[in-house]
This record gives sequence, structure tokens and C-alpha cells, in this order.
Amino acid sequence: LGVRRGAAAAAPAHGGRAAARGGIAAGDGVAMIGQFFILSPRGDTIISKQYRGDVVAGTSEIFFRKVKFWKGDAPPVFVIDGINFLFIKRNGLYFVATTRFNVSPSMTIELLDRVAKVFKDYCGVLSEESIRKNFILVYELLDELVDYGYAQGTTTETLKAYVYNEPIVLASGGAGGFKLPTGGSGKTKSASAVHAPISLAGRRKGKKNEIFVDILERLTVLFNSNGYVLNSTIDGSIQMKSYLTGNPPLRIALNEDLVVGKGGGGAYGAVVLDDCNFHEVVNLDEFEDSKVMTLVPPEGEFVVMNYRITSDFRAPFRVFPFVEETSPYKVELVLKVRADIPASSYGANVLVRFPVPRTSATVTPEIGPSSQAVGTAAAGGADAGGSAEQAEYRGKDKEVLWLIKKFQGGTEHTLRTKITLSAPSTTSIRKEIGPISLNFEIPMYNVSSLQVKYLRIAEASKSYKPHRWVRYVTQSSSYVCRL
Repeated sequence: LGVRRGAAAAAPAHGGRAAARGGIAAGDGVAMIGQFFILSPRGDTIISKQYRGDVVAGTSEIFFRKVKFWKGDAPPVFVIDGINFLFIKRNGLYFVATTRFNVSPSMTIELLDRVAKVFKDYCGVLSEESIRKNFILVYELLDELVDYGYAQGTTTETLKAYVYNEPIVLASGGAGGFKLPTGGSGKTKSASAVHAPISLAGRRKGKKNEIFVDILERLTVLFNSNGYVLNSTIDGSIQMKSYLTGNPPLRIALNEDLVVGKGGGGAYGAVVLDDCNFHEVVNLDEFEDSKVMTLVPPEGEFVVMNYRITSDFRAPFRVFPFVEETSPYKVELVLKVRADIPASSYGANVLVRFPVPRTSATVTPEIGPSSQAVGTAAAGGADAGGSAEQAEYRGKDKEVLWLIKKFQGGTEHTLRTKITLSAPSTTSIRKEIGPISLNFEIPMYNVSSLQVKYLRIAEASKSYKPHRWVRYVTQSSSYVCRL
């Protein structure tokens, strides 16, 4: 059978059902973990599973203490006393695997990522509360995902036949969220709808047939001090979550003028992708000619397509900083941010942050009047469009934070920061101001103009009426302006 170094002796004799799902062979030795656990942001052990019994007790406390007091961000892989710790962080939770073997780090990190995705599919929401309430379901999933330390079936679709516990759905609470106006048309689906867990019983009760498609784009943009773009990249993906009964075939059409590869030509205004890749279930027979993808969607959440764009595009927010030295001990930074997006769109929870010199004695950020398309905002207040903003200085971190709840397209906001230094200003001290970084999210807007032209579902009968929900989201990945 070609099993290496007697690994067959280490393989479990009880792995019948897992082995039938085509899991990784014991002899491969690519991801043989001894223990798996999930920790809360406070270090509490939420889930703990021993697979081989070869790791000492108290590893979760050792791990959290090491990560907590690591200078900077802890690496995803490190070794303590001969024990390999590998982890990822999702929604504040630590997903950790330990092993005494020399495993493949990338394979183990990928396994942890798959485990987190499966938990999210089955629990609906990946949070401490959802995992605690569904701990019986989580342990059942762990028994099927990993057998004696070896990865088995790791897709939601595969596990569906072996998991029987039903999830406990959390009550949806709107605290802390930024609620989008629906306009009362009834055509906008609540964002919480996509967090419904995979539930076989729920399907038998005749719940809605729904499919959610997200076109998500993350922007990496670098500006110089004059506001000109030095470097810009779009990392996009088309994500899908299906709740369709019977998993019918789908047809997804993208822009007809879509071009893959910079050397592929294309008319003026065409969407040009540098490169892209697709999920294994996607059939691309019609993609070259008509830009149509056909697929049978698996259960749960998955990425249909990833793409990357490095050609010039219109940055949604432009940053214009002005530094003025009013006296040897006083420096002023006037920061203007302009939203170069349509007036019908807006940036939600736009957070601007920048460091100040270490010799700063006092720092006073003042919000200036914001130019609006209709009306004028009062300084530091909320305007008629509902744009509430606030600015604060955090002395411990030597950093200024400026939050704009709703940044309407076509408008401009200004922040004047007065810095008093404890030592005379020098060139090196002025260089400590900045860089300026932005974090934001723009709903129902994408920079690349990539669009889903239609989403067709093969309907088994006339009574089969599925609901389609398509959403566009633009987020900042690294949005920085140098001074």
C-alpha cells in the first residue's frame, strides 16, 4: 500500500466512516495534530479536543500567555518545549492546533481555516456565544473533521450526511450595528439573513429558498503628501451562500466586456482583471465567450471567484494633508478627506487615524465644518444627512482617531489638529506625524465596476420560487497616505 515508515500502525482502526469520505491517508503525515482548542479573547477555553493524548495538560494556558505577552503580533506558528503551536484568529477567537510532529504548517493552517468556516456554516455566526450554545454540535463536527489527528472531510457539503444535531439559533440583536435604511420598499434583505445556519430540519419545515451573492472588494491604496495615488490594488471575490432546496444548477453572468489578463486588450471602459481563480465546482465552458459561469452550489458559504486588479481606478476617498509649523513648539495638521463616490453612496464608519510625535505635550483635534451636497454641518456635530463625527486623542498610544459614521458621496470633511511639543520642532520630529490610514466600508458600491448581470436558477417546477440577493461591498485593506 506504500505507507511510509510504519504509519499504518499509528492509524486508527475505528476510522471507517471518515476513511469512506476520502480523507487524508495516515501515511501522508501532512497534518497530524494532537490537540485542538478554541479560546475566547480573554483566554477562556471554550472547546478542547484531545486526538492523540501526547500533549501535556495546560497547553491552552501556555499558549495564551505566550501570545498575550508577545512583542507585537504573535506569528501563526511557534514552538515551546517541543510542542508546535499553530493558530488562526477569527472574530476575536483563537483556533489552535498543537502537535509534537513536524507537520506542514500551511496544511495545518488551512485545516484550521476550514474548521472555522464549517463552524460558521453550521452555527450561523462565528462567535463565543454561538459556539457555547452549540457545543454539542461543535464536538460532533470535530469528530467528523479530524480522526486521530488526521484531517478527514472538511467541507460543509460532505459533512451534511454525518451530522445530525440541529443548531441553536441566536436571537438577533441590533446593538452596536449600523442599521442601513431600507426605504420601506421591502426589497432589501436584512444582513442577518445570511447568518442563518445550515439546518436540515429547517428545510423540511418549508423555509424560504434563498441564495446570497456578495461581490466583496478590498482596496490597497498608497497616497503621497500631495494626494496623488502611488500604488493601488483591488483584491476582489465573489462569495456565495446557498439555502436552495435540492442544490439546483446556477448560471452567473458577469460583464460582457470583462477581460482577464492585462495583455488581453479590451475596449475603453472594460473591466480588466490581472488574474483570477475559481472554485472547483465552477464550469467555465461558456466563460471565454459569454462570461457565464455554471455551477451546482454546495451547502454553506464558499468563494466562487477571486480576482485581482492593479490598473488605475478611482479611489473612493482622497486624502489631502497640510502640515504647518506655527511656532518652534507648535505644529498644526489640517486634514481634508473627500469622498469621490456618487452622492447616492456613502462610506460607513470611516475611521481616520494617525500618530503624533512622541514629544507631544498636548494634542487638540478640532472637527471643521464639512461641505455637504445639501446643507452645511456644524463643527463637531451631526448634519442633516445624519453624518455624526467625533475625534479624540489617545495619549497612551500617541495617536489621533477621527470617526465619521456616515460619509456621504461628493462631500468633504476637515480635521484640524493642534500639536504642542515639549521640545523644539525638528525635521525628525515632523516625520513622526503620520502616516494617515483609513478604515471604511462602502455598501452597494464597487470600484472595479465588475457586476453580476444575472443569476439564473434551474427551477424544478413552477411552484419553486427562489429568492436571489446580490450585494456589493467595498472595504479598505490598507488605505494609507504618507506625509
